Amino acid sequence: MIYKSDQIEQQAAMRAAELMAAAARTAPKACAVDAIETLVLDGEDKDRLTAAMRALAEETGAKYYARDAGNVDACHCLLLIGVRPAPRRLNCALCGVESCAKAVEHRTPCALAVTDLGIAVGSAGAIAMDHRIDNRILFTAGMAALRQKLFSDEVTICYGIGLAVTGKNVFFDRLEQKRHSGE
Repeated sequence: MIYKSDQIEQQAAMRAAELMAAAARTAPKACAVDAIETLVLDGEDKDRLTAAMRALAEETGAKYYARDAGNVDACHCLLLIGVRPAPRRLNCALCGVESCAKAVEHRTPCALAVTDLGIAVGSAGAIAMDHRIDNRILFTAGMAALRQKLFSDEVTICYGIGLAVTGKNVFFDRLEQKRHSGE
C-alpha cells in the first residue's frame, strides 16, 4: 500500500497529540491531585473552535485571536489541556488569599493547580519538540475552548497547542503585533 505524505503527516500529528496528552497526564502534580483534562480536535471540531476564536477577536477587538485562528486553521490538529483549579486545602496562601476556604468563596484559582497546568503544558510541548512537530502554545485557543464548554464545568483555565507537519513552520511568520496594544 502507498501512503501519501498528507496522510502520513496527519497521522504523525495525531500520534504526537496522543503522546502529548499522555505526557500531560503523567506530569508531576502538587499533592498528587490530578485535575488535568485533555482533548484533541481536528476537522469540523477544530473549525468550530477557530470560528469561536474569530468571534472573540470581533467581540474584544483583540486581533491576536484572529491571527491565532489562522494558525490553528493551518494545523493538522489541536491539543487542549485544561485544569480544574480547586484548592489543594493546604492553606499555603500562594494564590494571594489567606485560606483555601476564602479562595473558594472568592473563586480564586489555586496557584498549585495553575502551576500543574503549566508543567503539563510544558511536558506536552517537549514531546512535540522531541518528535519535530511544529507547535505553538495558544491561550487564545484555550479561551475559545472554554467559551464552547468543551471541558467539564470545573475546568476554568485552558491552553491549546496547535500541531502542524508542513514544509514551513506555520507559526513562524506571524503578523507583527504592536506590543501590549491588544491588536
